[in-house]
Amino acid sequence: MSRSGTLQKLISEAAAGADDGEPCSVKLHDVPGGAAAFELAARFCYDVRAELDAGNVVALRCAAEHLGMTEDHGGEGNLVEQAEAFLRDVLGSWDDALRALRSCDGALLPLAEELLVVPRCIDALASKACADPTLFGWPMVEYYTARGLEETVMWNGIATAGKPRSPGPDWWYKQASSLKLPVYKRLITAMRSKGMSPENIAGSLTHYAKRHLSGLTRHSGYVGGGGASGTVLSDVEQRALLEEIVALLPVERGVATTRFLRGLLRTATILNAGAACRDALERMAGNQLEEAALEDLLIPNTGYAVETLYDVDCVQRMLEQFVAANTSAFAASPEITDEAQLVDGPSGELMPISTVAKLVDGYLAEVATDTNVKLSKFQSIAELVPDYARAIDDGIYRAIDIYLKVSKHSERQSLELDIFLWKKY
Repeated sequence: MSRSGTLQKLISEAAAGADDGEPCSVKLHDVPGGAAAFELAARFCYDVRAELDAGNVVALRCAAEHLGMTEDHGGEGNLVEQAEAFLRDVLGSWDDALRALRSCDGALLPLAEELLVVPRCIDALASKACADPTLFGWPMVEYYTARGLEETVMWNGIATAGKPRSPGPDWWYKQASSLKLPVYKRLITAMRSKGMSPENIAGSLTHYAKRHLSGLTRHSGYVGGGGASGTVLSDVEQRALLEEIVALLPVERGVATTRFLRGLLRTATILNAGAACRDALERMAGNQLEEAALEDLLIPNTGYAVETLYDVDCVQRMLEQFVAANTSAFAASPEITDEAQLVDGPSGELMPISTVAKLVDGYLAEVATDTNVKLSKFQSIAELVPDYARAIDDGIYRAIDIYLKVSKHSERQSLELDIFLWKKY
């Protein structure tokens, strides 16, 4: 009673209301951390040794607050003060801070938030992830030493250990992906505010999505998925998770790979994600369309009311985004007379627009086999590619030839396509 204001009050009230000689009984149903945390607090009261670690210090700190084990009841060295001191040490280590943050769950969360334990854990983790690992005194030194050592090499019977290797910028991705989404979002936000690069933010989000979105792994060829606990999320939960991840993705061009964006877009289509989510993905994928492969554009149509096998409207919108994002470059481009002029730089790589032109021609040849693709849609996609981007027209002629062979109205459409080609070329 001398060390807990809450127990002092409860026992005093119970004793005052009890008959003479009747034992005083107090029931505690709402101690944060439950019986285990209360036992640690009781051990402290009786000066009995207790094992504290990163996994139970938050529960003990919350229990101490709930039980009123402050300076007013225990003086200097009270349990609140002792738990705070241990918590500060815990926050000095990435692994311990992450473990402490994971323990802030369930019934413990409201008080852990009120005592600012959660934001302090998040801030500590964000600071460590943003720190330069090559600097002396790096706060992730325990990770660097334990996991960065090269394997021992035997030479002439002498064992030599290599120098520690500095981990890459993705060293924290896997552990951060074990956090639940609400806490993970706060961690990413804190890292962004501390100057984390968009590439690292996108890299972590990619890892998180691949770990938790089983739909992404099924339809995009990624390995993994299914959540930290091994449970598979429902379609509704996956849709909500996907929309949150897309909202967190940096908008800078190229920070997320085209393959990842394509995987998210396919999964968003299959899960029937919101329009804002799909628009954002189409915009980001469209901005870097020259990095896409043909299979990236073959997004299946879903639902019972669709007509075409592939989502040609989605590809058209991405192509429109690419053209809009490169309008100034197109306007400044000279007249192209041969394929050599479409080469960009000494590496001999094709200019982005010429790469996209080849991609579009291949896509049109693929969707041309679908008899439900309307002529107007076929033409509108073909016309989005600037005239100068095709130094050789073999690709578009091949696509048109395939389209005419499977067309339901070949005579009329042949005439219309002839007029289209005559006008364009």
